[in-house]
Amino acid sequence: MTLNATIAEVTERIETRSADMRGTYLDRMRRAADEGPRRAHLTCGNQAHAYAAMGEDKDALATGRAPNIGIVSAYNDMLSAHQPFERYPDIIRAAARAQGGTAQVAGGVPAMCDGVTQGQVGMELSLFSRDVIALAAGVALSHNVFDSALYLGVCDKIVPGLVIGAATFGYIPGIFLPAGPMPSGLPNDEKAKVRQQFAAGEVGRDRLMEAEMASYHSPGTCTFYGTANSNQMLMEFMGLHLPGASFVNPGTPLREALTVAGTERALEITNLGNDYRPVCDILDAKAFVNGIVGLMATGGSTNLVMHLPAMARAAGIALELEDFDDISSVTPLMAKVYPNGLADVNHFHAAGGLQYMMGELLSAGLLHEDVKTVAGDGLSLYTREPQIRDGRVVYTDGPKETQNDRILRPATDPFQATGGLKQLYGNLGHGMMKTSAVAPERHVIEAPARVFHDQAAVKTAFKAGEFTSDTVIVVRFQGPRSNGMPELHGLTPTLAVLQDRGLKVALVTDGRMSGASGKVPSAIHVCPEAADGGPLARVRDGDIVRVDAVAGTIECLAPDFDKREPVTADLSGNGHGVGREIFEVFRANVGLASKGAGVVV
Repeated sequence: MTLNATIAEVTERIETRSADMRGTYLDRMRRAADEGPRRAHLTCGNQAHAYAAMGEDKDALATGRAPNIGIVSAYNDMLSAHQPFERYPDIIRAAARAQGGTAQVAGGVPAMCDGVTQGQVGMELSLFSRDVIALAAGVALSHNVFDSALYLGVCDKIVPGLVIGAATFGYIPGIFLPAGPMPSGLPNDEKAKVRQQFAAGEVGRDRLMEAEMASYHSPGTCTFYGTANSNQMLMEFMGLHLPGASFVNPGTPLREALTVAGTERALEITNLGNDYRPVCDILDAKAFVNGIVGLMATGGSTNLVMHLPAMARAAGIALELEDFDDISSVTPLMAKVYPNGLADVNHFHAAGGLQYMMGELLSAGLLHEDVKTVAGDGLSLYTREPQIRDGRVVYTDGPKETQNDRILRPATDPFQATGGLKQLYGNLGHGMMKTSAVAPERHVIEAPARVFHDQAAVKTAFKAGEFTSDTVIVVRFQGPRSNGMPELHGLTPTLAVLQDRGLKVALVTDGRMSGASGKVPSAIHVCPEAADGGPLARVRDGDIVRVDAVAGTIECLAPDFDKREPVTADLSGNGHGVGREIFEVFRANVGLASKGAGVVV
């Protein structure tokens, strides 16, 4: 199938825009690769330190002739998605040893859970944790003893941070190994209903706790389609997973076999063999375009609109938000997974999942097939489905038909003709909206504004019964410079209650919503942020604000709006407590949300 003209045009635009930066990056990677295996440049003393604890693998490491894998792990057992990684190093070491190679845990990276910190002060460190993870991955790989790397991470900031680290060490081949989603528990729509009932005072905390525990109930990724599962989709679309690896449940024979297969493949693609596949060759403009197509076709997380530019910049590629908008305009929304549907990712996977979707998008000319991946050349490899035979992974042809067209539909008959994210521009700045879960009749909201400086004040006003008419709720001073740009997902039940009461409501903020942003129209990531004197700092209570996801605009209609002086806020309380003190350098140096809100790239 001929490549779609818009996809081709956007790719060419990215390549042209990035030519100098990408050229410099690749030149550095080539020079590093030309130096040969890393261990060849270490002294005997250097190496003795690196191998001292390696027991039966010492001799293989000391000779330097067998490939050595560095494991960068985000394991902790507070994140259900990361708890399965506890056993991965043992599996990987044994699999490497069986193939004549070795593997070492190079280092750990922090991994915080946005579900735990949601609505809490700790959430103000969440976005910045991505850059800390990238830095920690750099420290792990700086020992210079690895021929390839395996990256163990799943959740919100962890995968983007690991990709930034992997791109920085792009001369080293790398494969991402996921843990998979937990089995389905309490349906997500039932959980959301209980949350709304609690917000409205209709049920007590005991009922809320019961529902939450029935939803988040075992090891594995949360089953809704938020940032964590969007990350897994992205790694597959960009060729950094093995085909079909994303949504296999933890603790199953196939999950373990895929971990073994990933280890074996990591040994095969080093600079010591004949199929050298460094990360720098995989992370090119085409891979990022494929990733954006996947984001739009699945109705994925809004957080990735920030993470992808930061990830791309680490690989010498400049993404702009116009690239997302143009790709969205030609990419069909093919999936309905909670919050933009009732199904969870297990249902999506059973309906045909990524293998069916990628086959459809390739046939429609919406993906670049001619890419390098960790599995081999060509994205069509990712239409195959992994199975186990005699304890090993084998691949068969993936599904050619959807198994449930209420969850997954063909590219020729999608749920909607365009992707699930929309860029918004106007005199309030630049923002974005996840439209895939928002009913079409709510894509345009025009109403008086109520202005708040934190989400707690919104909840207080709600409990006081102050929202009795159509309202655009403006929550400002929530950007990365203000307080680290925490997710405001805790507002979702409150706003959903107002909407269910028949009011027209919208949220406008320079903060973030969850990757599981739901049915309330929300203009998020608005920048320049209020703390930089951005337009949101000029909005007043009662101003008529129009949020229009059809026209792609976000406007304050007050006649004197442009002449007003921006207000300021006392942000001194954001600088201390729960570790915020040590992140002042991040808040002071962070980039615009539209550029990825990066500190290290």
